[in-house]
Amino acid sequence: MTGLIWFVQRVHYAQFPGVGLEGWTDYHARHTRATGTVVAPIMLVEIASAMALLVIRPDGMPAWTAWTGAALVAVVWASTFFLQVPAHLKLGVGFDAGQCWKLLVTNWIRTVAWTARAAVTGYATWLVLSRTSLV
Repeated sequence: MTGLIWFVQRVHYAQFPGVGLEGWTDYHARHTRATGTVVAPIMLVEIASAMALLVIRPDGMPAWTAWTGAALVAVVWASTFFLQVPAHLKLGVGFDAGQCWKLLVTNWIRTVAWTARAAVTGYATWLVLSRTSLV
């Protein structure tokens, strides 16, 4: 999700204003549908795995990494449903430069949270693997 959100933030959402009024509603509907089919299943797996790590933590994985990871997933979900989804619903009715700007600005919350989660998860993975003998 970290790579995807950086693409969405720096490329995809940044180009919304360039789509223009003509064809916007159809474009946005296709965008929302296509993005949802990619993002929704991954987000569901992510939240399930974050919750599972709170209960079943591998040896060598500090509790704080599981809790921090879960908290960051909660930030992503809250931002998605309280900020990005309402902006997309308004944009689904018609092009609005203000909503495009709001979407771009508020999406930084998810971008930072997913990037931080990647760092925490990477660190936890490194700790677990460094304890495991590969021989």
